[in-house]
Amino acid sequence: MHLSEIINHLGENRAQYFQAVSPPIIQSSNFAFPTLDAFRQAIANELDEHIYTRGNNPTVAILRQKLAALERAEDALVFGSGMGAISAAVMANVKAGSHVVCVNAPYSWTKLLLTNYLPRFGVSHTFIDGKDLGEIEKAIQPNTSLIYLESPNSMTFELQDLRACAALAKSKGIVTCVDNSYASPLYQQPIEMGVDIVVHSGTKYLNGHSDVVAGVLCSNKAMIQKIFQEEYMNLGGILSPHDAGLMIRGLRTLPLRLQQSNESCLKIARHLEQHPKVERVLYPFLPSFPQYELAQQQMSGAGGLFSCYLRTDHISKVEAFFERLQRFLLAVSWGGHESLIIPMAAFHIPGKPTPSLPWNFVRFYIGLEDPDWLIEDLEQALTIL
Repeated sequence: MHLSEIINHLGENRAQYFQAVSPPIIQSSNFAFPTLDAFRQAIANELDEHIYTRGNNPTVAILRQKLAALERAEDALVFGSGMGAISAAVMANVKAGSHVVCVNAPYSWTKLLLTNYLPRFGVSHTFIDGKDLGEIEKAIQPNTSLIYLESPNSMTFELQDLRACAALAKSKGIVTCVDNSYASPLYQQPIEMGVDIVVHSGTKYLNGHSDVVAGVLCSNKAMIQKIFQEEYMNLGGILSPHDAGLMIRGLRTLPLRLQQSNESCLKIARHLEQHPKVERVLYPFLPSFPQYELAQQQMSGAGGLFSCYLRTDHISKVEAFFERLQRFLLAVSWGGHESLIIPMAAFHIPGKPTPSLPWNFVRFYIGLEDPDWLIEDLEQALTIL
């Protein structure tokens, strides 16, 4: 299906709502039935019918169709946060005594799910270097039920060979799940490479306006039905119809926003790579990136996130650099119109554990502003180093 069809028309049966160009937000929590037989039929298939908004809602259903089509999946579920989607995907594929293989340095809350929460229920884990397929294979145990990937991750951007990982897992009857938030479904399609489940922080590019927190889970119909019946309905981490409407709006401009962010980010990353005050730049689409060839093979773009190490000898200079920046917001997340920075210096706090990344490390998100305007700001701030 063509991308334009997906984001502009798929699922939008306008004849049902007065030919409105934008679908209405069906805010109702509850839905009535004209007959007992109609009620009975709906109860038999709650994933696809509208009974109660905790299960399925018409506005949310439109969004699900679009997200599934974008990921080349059979179906999708949407959650109240990215972590809601990740937790559902993981918990649906483990039980007491299960083992999970996970890449090193995943999203911090994913790591805590595996290290703090699931061990309470007898689920063990092994963190591995996902760049090395041999390390993944070596970590697999007889009770391994899930391989969890994040390609690229969202700080230092290590990739996994998704085709090879999926083939390995399938040969051993293991489910694969990948967090595809960095690349978005426009720049990477893991399901076409054999991965079983794809999750997203829908807060990022998919919504794209920094006004919704959401999670997305895409897979085949059987997996979606399994997760819907258990983790989705039991834990109740749903997305509201209003937020679903905002995400549908966000998808309308996804290709344009992502293209602008991608092009601007590459220009700024190239500029900083040549700057004497910058020690090193990490961006999957720079030839200097260690996994550049793999990025080129399985991604068609890299979006707006890059990181760098500033060349300086004292944390006070890094702090002064951030104080001088005027056109970047100091904030977490990414994917909106606004450009952002996360300095690791903010996490180097006396009395707290030392982070794995040094204080001269900074992650940038490049939004929709003019890249030359952003470069001007970076240049004046770098003079302080």
